[in-house]
Amino acid sequence: MPKLSDAEFPSGCKSLPEGFWSAVEVWVKKPHVVNKRLCGATETESRDVDSGDLRKLLDSNEEEEEELLQDVFQFLGSGVSPAHTHQKDKPWSSTVRTFIPKVNCYGAKQQKEVVLKDSDRQHVTFLPFEEDSAAGRVSLKKCNIYQLRLCSKDCEQWALELHVLTSDGWFSDGVAYPKLPWLSSDLLPKLVRWAAECKSSEFKSTLSLLPVEKYSLTYQQLKEKYKSMVKVWPEVTNPEKFVYEDVAIATYLLVLWAEERAVKSVTDPQSFVDLGCGNGLLVHILTNEGHPGRGIDVRRRRIWDMYGPQTELEEKAITPSESFLFPGTDWLIGNHSDELTPWIPVIAARSSYSCRFFVLPCCFFDFYGKYQRRQCRKSQYKEYIDFIAEVSQVCGFNTEEDCLRIPSTKRVCLVGKSRTYKQSDEAEIDQRRASYIQSRQTSTGAAVQRSGVRNGRDCCHGSVECDDTSGSAWGDGFQPRNGAETVRNCAALPRDVVDGVVQKVAEALLGMSEGTSSGDWNKGGSLSVREVAALLQQETLQLLKKECGGLQTLLKNNHQVFKVEGGTVRIRDWRDGTESQRRPAVPGALKTRLCWFHAHHPQGCPLQEQNCTFAHGLNDLRPSTRPLKKLKIF
Repeated sequence: MPKLSDAEFPSGCKSLPEGFWSAVEVWVKKPHVVNKRLCGATETESRDVDSGDLRKLLDSNEEEEEELLQDVFQFLGSGVSPAHTHQKDKPWSSTVRTFIPKVNCYGAKQQKEVVLKDSDRQHVTFLPFEEDSAAGRVSLKKCNIYQLRLCSKDCEQWALELHVLTSDGWFSDGVAYPKLPWLSSDLLPKLVRWAAECKSSEFKSTLSLLPVEKYSLTYQQLKEKYKSMVKVWPEVTNPEKFVYEDVAIATYLLVLWAEERAVKSVTDPQSFVDLGCGNGLLVHILTNEGHPGRGIDVRRRRIWDMYGPQTELEEKAITPSESFLFPGTDWLIGNHSDELTPWIPVIAARSSYSCRFFVLPCCFFDFYGKYQRRQCRKSQYKEYIDFIAEVSQVCGFNTEEDCLRIPSTKRVCLVGKSRTYKQSDEAEIDQRRASYIQSRQTSTGAAVQRSGVRNGRDCCHGSVECDDTSGSAWGDGFQPRNGAETVRNCAALPRDVVDGVVQKVAEALLGMSEGTSSGDWNKGGSLSVREVAALLQQETLQLLKKECGGLQTLLKNNHQVFKVEGGTVRIRDWRDGTESQRRPAVPGALKTRLCWFHAHHPQGCPLQEQNCTFAHGLNDLRPSTRPLKKLKIF
């Protein structure tokens, strides 16, 4: 029964042994947080067992398997002092864990294991097994049996040990079971850290409202179907983040709606309206997957023209009022809907008794302006999620919270699928809604606090100014945004200001080339962003402060010249092969911009003209031939 490895906890760790079991729960219930090739796991058949129950569970009849079972019982009791004898008739808490891979590589077979928790001895053992459904029996897989042991060396020192039944013949399939050293190098350190921190999350577990298996399968299908979007993305936003995030949100809604249809025994796909739809990709996917719906946003995006007529998108400022109710719609969606977020449960509640909603809050807005914090014990994000949940409950919804699996720090959604009151009480509940909204207007002040954050999907990337359009009586004071977006990413700064900053910073970096021989191309030195700021005049710094990201954004925008990492600025050396790999040339974009180094570096560009992505002089300059492609209609 060899010990594979161990890891010590910080001296005096106060979270043990409770923290050990908290860490084990994470590994059992959410193995995907360590093993990125998994989507999750399901648990079934949870109960307390003794050796007789375990023998029945594993249904061992053959002599060879009986010997293995005896080895397992010896393994379960090994490494224990006589003082740690069992005090319970059923010493183990047993559950069956089924792995859910991101990509199904097992076919009809499922990878399962019995998880045995021994709380008296602070052990947890993992017993992989195979099921033979035809014969109605299971068999243990000897090669991959392992155990985690929490060991107390003295009153102040703890260690976590990893043991395997046998180190010979460990089978790695690269998915549910990585290579044996992975358990020591990746899993064990994570368990130690989780156990030492023993932090309880402010939010629910990921995908707590959905069957994870169905979500995983649907997500893989949609990701494959819409991955071509990344290559033709015409917006300035990160295509991979926005495409795969919207694919994941669409997956969540499609599975949620499928479960709803099954519960209600209906077949018609739910209709929807996406308020503040931004780039419209979520609307496009949901429509293509058979759900009738449309998206509304204050500003049209370039990508809208690529979807085709079947994707219904409307450019319009949304004002909470009787004019913006949707009585024939099943679901309202608010995906990073900014100032509309607190209004979406209200609009859904007043649209019809059967209207439901889904919101994924991002930026913090109240009904009439920026949300003002009231508690310091919670994170600002948690406090805002609780506020939107309170709005939903006041509106009469049974409100559920979940955490999406998306590449974003703002992953918590709220879902209102049913009401807490009878339809005959609608008038009374609506009066309660109106009073609550009025109280929020009074508490935040009558004057609207203008937010400076744009309306739509790509929030936190610039701002727009509000116009003076007001809503109807129950939306008075709400300020929809102007359709024209004010660009604040340094792209609209005067050209002479940008060129002046680039030249000044580059000269300072090139002047730090101590120790460079005369024949070498001068790569210059490095400066922190703070040191770079000290080079600039106060007038220039004040101008940059009005932009999102300020000086650092300007430097990153000029990525041809500078490399900005970890708050340090350097001259970019395009001879480094990793640079061309990180920024591969886009077809149609070669030689469409002048080479800064060819024009301004004392030694010119370090690359030959034919090898440089940028144009060496006007004669080398080409027009851009990147077309705005039409999307394939799925």
